[in-house]
Amino acid sequence: MDGWDFKQYVLGILFYRYISENLSNYVDSDEHAAGNESFRYADLSDEEAEAIRSDMVNTKGFFIPPSDLFENVRKRAPSDENLNETLEKVFDGIEGSAIGTESEGDLKGLFDDLDVNSNKIGGAVADRNKKLVRLLTFEEVHS
Repeated sequence: MDGWDFKQYVLGILFYRYISENLSNYVDSDEHAAGNESFRYADLSDEEAEAIRSDMVNTKGFFIPPSDLFENVRKRAPSDENLNETLEKVFDGIEGSAIGTESEGDLKGLFDDLDVNSNKIGGAVADRNKKLVRLLTFEEVHS
């Protein structure tokens, strides 16, 4: 992987982390302000979180279910044999959450430069997933 490609992956993963943490912190702070100090959005089931989907899309422009948050995908990454597919689904879900809304144009193609199935990050799925795990955990990644 050359420097430019590596940069695209790092920036894409960092952006994914940022928007995940931004959404979680937003929801958590509202709950904490309401007196629910132990609340953590990341610990909810996806079904429980569906109740706030439309509010988050209207407020933030996107929605990420708890299971797809960076911190939860990162925890599961080392044992996820289909990490590339998981990440592709997550990125498609984030972009898809805005379809039909004002933010659709802003999110469409947002993760296009982050091709988790590219041979640039590994010829075999297992090799790709090893590098993706390292990217998610911010370990040094070599070609």
